[in-house]
Amino acid sequence: MAPRIVHLVRHGQVYNPDAVLYGRLPGFGLSDLGKQMAERLGEYFADAPLVHLVSSPLQRAQETMAPIAAGHPELTVNIDERVIEAANVFEGKSFGKYNQLLLQPSSWWALRNPLQPSWGEPYPSILARMRLALADAAEKAVDGEALIVAHELPIWMARRWAQGRSPVHDPRKREARLASVTTFTFDGDQLLGAEYAEPAGDLVPPKKRRFRPGA
Repeated sequence: MAPRIVHLVRHGQVYNPDAVLYGRLPGFGLSDLGKQMAERLGEYFADAPLVHLVSSPLQRAQETMAPIAAGHPELTVNIDERVIEAANVFEGKSFGKYNQLLLQPSSWWALRNPLQPSWGEPYPSILARMRLALADAAEKAVDGEALIVAHELPIWMARRWAQGRSPVHDPRKREARLASVTTFTFDGDQLLGAEYAEPAGDLVPPKKRRFRPGA
């Protein structure tokens, strides 16, 4: 059996002028720069032998998928709740320029256990749903490749699993930048490895290395 390929693609930049942690909230689509990133992804995958497309239900993911799907009009985009963004108790809030939100006593209980993490969906839960989504996509990747548009933390959980590493990590050190592509290779049920690429790397603004739960 030939190896099967599944690409995990992170969405492009989101229009978020109020700098809130948007999480799973509706109504957060791509910025103009994010749309450029999506177009770059469309070009990157234009000649790829894609046979199966999957998107998170969130607007930013579906808008990122649009140029990719346009290049493969014979394919239907399947919406999969399992690849949605991680839940987070700070959703809809702004941390402030200097993380003032985290200094408020009302936030302290949510920060009690960064190893779980206590402010959102537990890492094992995120990984479990992502592994199922990857396995299903790999089954569909017969005579071609599958592609999933998802979100930073779920993608990073899958990447750490592929590397045999603990899901516990420093959020400031994730390697899953905007419009990045993490490619998984499977031989049957066995994961052979993962590779990382940034087709729109030159478009991605520098990220401030500041701890923000879920960001």
